[in-house]
Amino acid sequence: MSITWFAPGRVNLVGEHTDYNDGFVLPLALTLGTTVRATSRDDRTLRITSAQEPGGPVVVALDGLEPGAVSGWAAYVAGTAWALAQLGIDVPGADLHVDSTVPRGAGLSSSAALECATAGALLDLAGARLDPIEVALLAQHAENDFVGMPCGLMDQAVSVLARRDHLLLLDARSHEHRHVPFDLDAHGLALLVIDTRAPHVLVDGGYAARRAQCAQAARELGVPALRDVDDLDAALGALDDDVLRRRVRHVITENRRVLDVVALLDAGRVAEIGPLLTESHVSLRDDFEVACRELDLAVDAALAGGALGARMTGGGFGGSAIALVETNVAGAVRSSVTAAFEAAGLPAPLHVSAVPGPGYRQL
Repeated sequence: MSITWFAPGRVNLVGEHTDYNDGFVLPLALTLGTTVRATSRDDRTLRITSAQEPGGPVVVALDGLEPGAVSGWAAYVAGTAWALAQLGIDVPGADLHVDSTVPRGAGLSSSAALECATAGALLDLAGARLDPIEVALLAQHAENDFVGMPCGLMDQAVSVLARRDHLLLLDARSHEHRHVPFDLDAHGLALLVIDTRAPHVLVDGGYAARRAQCAQAARELGVPALRDVDDLDAALGALDDDVLRRRVRHVITENRRVLDVVALLDAGRVAEIGPLLTESHVSLRDDFEVACRELDLAVDAALAGGALGARMTGGGFGGSAIALVETNVAGAVRSSVTAAFEAAGLPAPLHVSAVPGPGYRQL
């Protein structure tokens, strides 16, 4: 038996670093994504290959599979099999071939796409079914507890739940969600993705440090999560550490920005969300300190070229930025960014148009 599943990458329109603080996020799925072709085997082995990775297959024994047993890119595949087994699903042996159009290191959620496509394929081979949100949660479990990356649920949730021409408004605490219309063509707009080519490596510690700081601030404020802070000024006054104050200010204001953006979109005022995107980037740069030279340059150059708003997207420390533009100035914005990178002596960025696509599915 052979089967192929596809799962998309994503960009987050706004709501960065709010998901692990029980807040709201607003991502969309890309048309770029990862496919996993799975063929059943008659033994208890996964044999994993990738079109993007040189060398021979990574061979994983399913029996006794534990965190730490597999490293590198194949850990996301092995971790998904492990997480399925943790749910009591009898994961069969399989040959798994991975192919992806999501640039690695671009902050476009290539890992979640790999996990979710793997989950879909292995579930089919096992003859098992899970609700989409359960698939997202098991993929998050794989990344948190097998790979060792303490991510929130956003990336996996949008990978399985996305709808074409819509954003996904996700409550990270309750897992309630709704699809928010985001038909850019109808408004004469486009969302540009600028891959700065600055490597985006969250497992190196910066992301985990920010998460730990947020948890510490919540403990000092006596709330379950920063989402539960009602009075921002009072919270800032109650904290002695300036770093924690800045982390809290970003999370609370970013959570508000998500809801403000949704209100504008619900009212059909799509172009007016631009300044909120730029405010998000300033907050991520100054208060959360996860931007970098390349991301700041991409945002500044996009705005100088006529973008309505721009911000980094993803966890930060490299990766990609997004820019909301009127369709007729998209070329000028791309040219402005490319010229700025050339003047700074940096490699030319890669440009992609973000067209909101559907979630994971069997091909």
